[in-house]
Order: sequence, then structure tokens, then C-alpha cells
Amino acid sequence: MLTKPEWPPFIIDEHRVNPKGVKMSTTVQHVLGAEDGEVVNLLALGVRFMIDGEATGGNFSVVEHPLPPRALGAPLHTHRNEDEYSYVLEGRVGVQLGETVLEASVGELVFKPRGVTHAFWNAGDEPARLLEIISPAGFENYFREMAPLLAESDRDQSAIGEVVARYELDIDFDTIPILAERHSLRLA
Repeated sequence: MLTKPEWPPFIIDEHRVNPKGVKMSTTVQHVLGAEDGEVVNLLALGVRFMIDGEATGGNFSVVEHPLPPRALGAPLHTHRNEDEYSYVLEGRVGVQLGETVLEASVGELVFKPRGVTHAFWNAGDEPARLLEIISPAGFENYFREMAPLLAESDRDQSAIGEVVARYELDIDFDTIPILAERHSLRLA
């Protein structure tokens, strides 16, 4: 006989052992609804937090990036510590990876290894969405910290610089107008 599960049915408390042998207790959400998850915006780039690093022992995190038509997701930047994997869920996504410019469509995966300069944008006239896997985890919190700073009308460049430095990200904001012109992007 089936019994009614406790609400919510997809939250359980798991006990895991991290690589150092320390037992951790983590609340894990096994099903995330299509409208669930914290959402922030970094200018045109949306960020929906799907799996945080705390749930994976720091191994990886997953965010969803919706992008409006012809919008820049990020200017040229380089991660020192993370690899990123972008799976296109909707639309067409342009990517500059080093000196190579690529375009990925629905069902395609783009690998952006740490140490390689890259940028990305919506290459089409329809909305685009990517599923971004970040490994190891931790960088997802960059979006949480940067969103309120970029939302300010009078941006605190010093605070932005501190966040960028803390996540060991080399980012070239001067490439924004260059990428916009080169790829016919609309800037907010």
C-alpha cells in the first residue's frame, strides 16, 4: 500500500562524506519545477539557479541562462578555476572561444575550458536559453553577488572589481561595444 509522502516530496536530507572524509548533511531537491529556482539578472543575461554546489559537494553547479534576441551574455572573459559546459535548450547561441567564433543550436553542447578566453551571445532574433554546467562549483555565486551591483544606476566599480577578483575572473568590459558591432547585438 502506498502512503502519502511528506510535503514537499522532493526535499530530503542526505548525509554525504566529502573527499576529506567529513560527514556532511545536505538538503537535496531531487525535482526542480520549470518555474522553480532563484532568479537574478545581470543586465540582459538571466540566471536561474538550478543546482548549487552545496548539493554536489562542490563538484559542479547548474544554472539556466535565458537571453533575449541579439543580447550579449558576457563579454570576453577567462575563468582561472572553472570549466563551463553550455547546452542550448532554445534558440541559437554565438560563442567566441579564443579566436574562434562558433554558433550552437538546440541540442548542441559547447565546452568552454578554464584558461580559454570566451564570450557568448544570442545569435538569433528569437529568445535563447542555455543550461550551464559549471565545474567545480562555486562560480554560481558570482552571479548572485554581481546582479545587485549591475542593477544600480550608479555602479560601484570598486565593488564590481572586488567580486571579479574574488572569483579569479579576467573580464574585458571594453569588448562589449566591439562584440555588439561585430555580431549585430542590442545593448541594454
